[in-house]
Amino acid sequence: MLLVASAGLKGGYKNALKTIFGTNFASLVLILLSVLILKGFIELNQSWFNAIKIAGCVYIAYLGLQIFRESLQVDTENQPIQAVKGGFKQGFFVAIANPKDIIFFAAFFPQFINITSNLNQSLSLLTLTWIVLDFATLSLVYLLFNQLAKSKFYSKMLSICGAILIIVACYGVYSTLMS
Repeated sequence: MLLVASAGLKGGYKNALKTIFGTNFASLVLILLSVLILKGFIELNQSWFNAIKIAGCVYIAYLGLQIFRESLQVDTENQPIQAVKGGFKQGFFVAIANPKDIIFFAAFFPQFINITSNLNQSLSLLTLTWIVLDFATLSLVYLLFNQLAKSKFYSKMLSICGAILIIVACYGVYSTLMS
């Protein structure tokens, strides 16, 4: 959400939309992995899972530092921030680097697996519902942040977004290493 909001603040709805598409595509990949795990086609190795989590956290921290640095430049130079390039890639990499979504989908989907008599239809319906709700939620986040961006607190909001991303990344590394 923070990445979509900051991408939108820096590059408008077009850039936020690219980021949303990236996160949604990553969700589809993670949902597919969850389904394959649920059906017993693949087994998740804890070492690989932890390595992906740490790599994802490092990337999220990098994005947070980048956003934070750029927000400080806006404060000191009074110049608008340039649009973030590669919103789709950033959205995809941030979302795909969160393997906890595999666990979420693997735990969430079985609760509703019998919404139709066919397993594949149920999974398809759940996936479509997830993508629509995720897209709508992230679009709403962008719209709310966009309204706030018109205020004099614009650079401070970017600083907060960057700082939160850094904190989330540090917590992710800490929790992974402690588990």
